Amino acid sequence: MSHSLLKAITVSRAPLAALGATGFLWGTFAAMVPVVKMRAEASDAVFGLALLGSAAGGMLAMYLAPALNKKLGRLALPVLGLCSLIALQLPVLVTSPWSLFPVMLALGIVVASFDVNANLRISSLEEQHGLHLMNLNHAMFSLCFGMASLAVGAMRARGMALEQVLPLMSVVIFAAGILTIERRGFVAEDEDQSPTPDKLPWRAILLIALMMFVAFVSENTVETWSALFLERELGGAPGQGGFGPAMLGFTMAAFRLAGQLTTERLGERRVIFWSGLIGMCGAVALSQAPTQGMALLGIALMATGLAVIVPTATSLLGKLSHRRQRDMAISRAWMIGFVGFFVGPTSIGYLSEHFGLRAAFLVVAGLIGLIIPAILSLPARKD
Repeated sequence: MSHSLLKAITVSRAPLAALGATGFLWGTFAAMVPVVKMRAEASDAVFGLALLGSAAGGMLAMYLAPALNKKLGRLALPVLGLCSLIALQLPVLVTSPWSLFPVMLALGIVVASFDVNANLRISSLEEQHGLHLMNLNHAMFSLCFGMASLAVGAMRARGMALEQVLPLMSVVIFAAGILTIERRGFVAEDEDQSPTPDKLPWRAILLIALMMFVAFVSENTVETWSALFLERELGGAPGQGGFGPAMLGFTMAAFRLAGQLTTERLGERRVIFWSGLIGMCGAVALSQAPTQGMALLGIALMATGLAVIVPTATSLLGKLSHRRQRDMAISRAWMIGFVGFFVGPTSIGYLSEHFGLRAAFLVVAGLIGLIIPAILSLPARKD
């Protein structure tokens, strides 16, 4: 392990654990989607509509994130980690299509709060230590997402019920939550008293938000629908659908870790540009896949491109924003970009219902292509 990577791990230990915990949580849910959908007795379109709950909760969490981060300080991540552990148990309450929305709303509020506050902490640490940390931390999210998806897929194959799986996965989240506690070296943004610009860098915020929107739609499409695609449309056995989210998670983890090194050498803009091209090709390959193996290869290529978009764009926005506006700028970009979680589940559900998942994946490929003009239009320095 290189000295720079070891230093990055040491410096960002708390948010690294936080994003790992969120990865375990969403990986668990992604692999259990066929079970939750069956318990709710919901069609693709209704299930996609119900998933708007998590998007609505996520947007609210991101709007409140700067104030919550300021109020809780170093306690933000441990407190939100505990709340996330509790929220993970909520899917057992799903018994009908109508019960899906409130469960997903609560899950979205809590987990998105945990997620975005971890990102705010990472950006602050990048400023303090002069290091690139985003891709490393998001690699942990993806690694844990993949591990959870694979583990839950194996549990499903053994016939374990939702009521058994969720408490078991919570043990890991609890352990990660303990590691988010920071006792020394915590520096709050309020300690910086330098003059603040009159306005936020809105051009940069909106362009970064567009990249995030596309990435969230695309990633969420694979997370939520790949298990169904593998099991229903490609004839996979129960539990094999978990390979889709797992492939996404492991591939994104590997390339985010690689992005930790390549971003330092090539810069954020070049990395995002080429990632957009690769991700678009992967989505096209997935839409045309005739077998499970080809579908997994398409997911892997798509994940290779998507891996660094959100973390690298977040890091870039932090550099384009004044330090006293950084939390607000990042939270607003995430909030706008998170509209992808509104559009994504509903649109994919509608397209799947009427045209099939293959058509939905092809639409996603077109969306990923928007990343290229967005990164080319980004301002060269702080507004």
